[in-house]
Amino acid sequence: MGRGKVQLKLIENKIYRQVTFSKRRSGLLKKAHEISVLCDAEVGLIVFSTRGKLCEYATDSCMDKILERYERYSYAEKVLVSAESETQGNWCDEYRKLKAKVETIQKCQKHLMGEDLESLNLKELQQLEQQLESSLKHIRSRKSQLMLESISELQKKEKSLQEENTVLQKELVEKQVHKQQVQRDQTLPRPS
Repeated sequence: MGRGKVQLKLIENKIYRQVTFSKRRSGLLKKAHEISVLCDAEVGLIVFSTRGKLCEYATDSCMDKILERYERYSYAEKVLVSAESETQGNWCDEYRKLKAKVETIQKCQKHLMGEDLESLNLKELQQLEQQLESSLKHIRSRKSQLMLESISELQKKEKSLQEENTVLQKELVEKQVHKQQVQRDQTLPRPS
């Protein structure tokens, strides 16, 4: 005997609703993974719980690339469909998308600053840690590059100053020799 068909309506009991959400979310994530593996498809899935907690799945953890690709495709599709008529609705959609993107960026920025980490699970924290380590590696590399460039410039300056110093020392020695010569000439008796 199989299960009866589930009637689709809001589950009134919050606990049952949360349990159902958790189970269905897991199933949805599993299906997203399966379709990405079986069909070699790029899959991006975003789910927000009633509490606003984000749950996402992205093929090869490249949600940003998938969202950018979607936005490009979506934008190109809109341009083709409504090339001559920009309506208020399109602007509202664009505004909502940009607002969502800004919120996502702000949330990522907070995470990078070590804020609002309570909403992240272990995998997300590990990804954040990898991003921070990668960023730190790039920062250190750039810092080293700038320091080496600075050292190189200082060495060039030092060489130039040494050359200038050598020239000045030569001039000084020549002037001293000339001065001594003049003094000797003045002390010698002149023939009458």
